[in-house]
Amino acid sequence: MTLLAVERIKLFTTRSPWWCMVLAVGLTVGFATLLSANANDYAPATVASSQEGSQFGLIVMMVMAALAVTTEYRFGTIRASFQAVPNRSAVLVAKATLVALVAGVIGEVTAFASWAVVRLMHPDALTALHGSAAWREVAGSGLIYAFAAVIALSVGILIRQTAGAVAIMLVWTLLAENLIGIIPKIGDKVAQWLPFNEANYFLMGRHQFGDMPLSPWGAAAYFAGIALVLLGIAVFTANRRDA
Repeated sequence: MTLLAVERIKLFTTRSPWWCMVLAVGLTVGFATLLSANANDYAPATVASSQEGSQFGLIVMMVMAALAVTTEYRFGTIRASFQAVPNRSAVLVAKATLVALVAGVIGEVTAFASWAVVRLMHPDALTALHGSAAWREVAGSGLIYAFAAVIALSVGILIRQTAGAVAIMLVWTLLAENLIGIIPKIGDKVAQWLPFNEANYFLMGRHQFGDMPLSPWGAAAYFAGIALVLLGIAVFTANRRDA
């Protein structure tokens, strides 16, 4: 608990996390509002459409998670942390736990706020939370945000530079997974196992790459497993090299 408190103080005494949280909520809810305002018979307002902007908030929170560790490497404050607590693993796990909690809360806020805006503008059956799939699509965002933040933090620990870590995350989430999917013959099969494709399948229950090999909850567990494995690799690496 002491380490969590220390990490909380370090995170929230800078401006960037606050701006990231505001931006994540604003972009996601704003996009949902625009889609809802332009809904018509061909593109009706639904629970799914209310979550179309969730990727904007997800990327912003991943940037926040990466900044939480890369800025410490940039200014050398990570050395003080490791000197105060020689157990580097405990420090990094506490940091991962904190960013996951913050990202998870923001994920839930953005998801339910986006849905509430669409529901307010279109109070019909299409926007009601009926069934487990609709609830998973909205309430599941916090889970995906949390583990995505762990992935981003892990990349930050491994790269140790803000620009590099952010570039890798943006290219992977926005471009690489989709490009892999269009490789002839094997693209669809490989893309089905890529982490953010699995995360999207958990939320949406459908995917462009055909029948997914796992159930939606299996996809969520797989995504969480990837995040934890990557964190383990990052912590191991941090213990093996100089701060």
